[in-house]
Amino acid sequence: MSATPLPTLTAKDLTTDQEVRWCPGCGDYSILAQMRKALTSVGIARENLAFVSGIGCSSRFPYYMNTYGFHTIHGRAPTFATGLRLANPDLQIWMVTGDGDGLSIGGNHLMHVLRRNIDIKILLFNNEIYGLTKGQYSPTSRKGTPTKTSRTGSVETPIRPLSLALAAEATFVARTVDVDIQHLTATLHRAAAHKGTAFVEIYQNCKIFNDEVFAYATDKSVKADNLLYVEHGKPMIFGKNRTKGIRLNGLTPEVVEVGVDCGPDDLLIHNEKCDDPTLATLLSRMVGPEFPEVMGVYRAVRRPTYDEQQIAQIDEAVAKKGKGKVADLFKSEDMWTVS
Repeated sequence: MSATPLPTLTAKDLTTDQEVRWCPGCGDYSILAQMRKALTSVGIARENLAFVSGIGCSSRFPYYMNTYGFHTIHGRAPTFATGLRLANPDLQIWMVTGDGDGLSIGGNHLMHVLRRNIDIKILLFNNEIYGLTKGQYSPTSRKGTPTKTSRTGSVETPIRPLSLALAAEATFVARTVDVDIQHLTATLHRAAAHKGTAFVEIYQNCKIFNDEVFAYATDKSVKADNLLYVEHGKPMIFGKNRTKGIRLNGLTPEVVEVGVDCGPDDLLIHNEKCDDPTLATLLSRMVGPEFPEVMGVYRAVRRPTYDEQQIAQIDEAVAKKGKGKVADLFKSEDMWTVS
């Protein structure tokens, strides 16, 4: 018997008739285009795809994907995505959120969906600002950022989304950027293929309220010296001339000049498959100007998912007691009479 052919989709198949209502120049356009492109080659039919979002600019995403979609309430997208996944394990579910929606009111929900390892894919659009509510500082805004609610600069310490995800034991953690089309598409492919919760932080430019906050990571003249693209099993080398690297000095990473301070064999080797998240956490805490910011997959490990374990428990209960009936449940011993 021949295998069932995989469904063939085009980007047009995944495009709706809805007007895309983001500001001109918004990084969300690029993410939308690459999402449509990535899903054409994952072999999943449209009826088995669903997008769930909360509130914010990024959360308009489901309207623009010709799949099932749910535009839910502020910060609660993980709750809806969890229920949907458990109710229909045949769906591949993508959750779209922003730094405000996902890390402020939704921080608690996000933390728990990560630790449970439910098989959903989470895209966190990080523009370090509240966009839809018109330019207030967000949980990821850098200290000193002037906004409508921090006229002389934010005094708060920003959340590091990847450090939070790793602390919650997320099994897949990655970072990419909206305008690096090839890397963004490849990262989405990796997330789609992962079994378990996949968490992807996407640096996304807000043209109106926080323009060019990631210029150091997107400007072709400087980004090579400011970004480190990690690959499993390869040394951590970066720089315009590929002469800079990362070495561990005890438990502290340091930037070195290859051929001057050390040789290539002395550099730190990336290991995304390590079950211990210590190395990935070190990378998530490397920020400029003294360090390059790390792009790529930080961690990709396989653990039983919440849904797999739940199904196993149900199967075990059915094997022991047979299929139950609601009427029998109502008549079970856990009843009492109030006189």
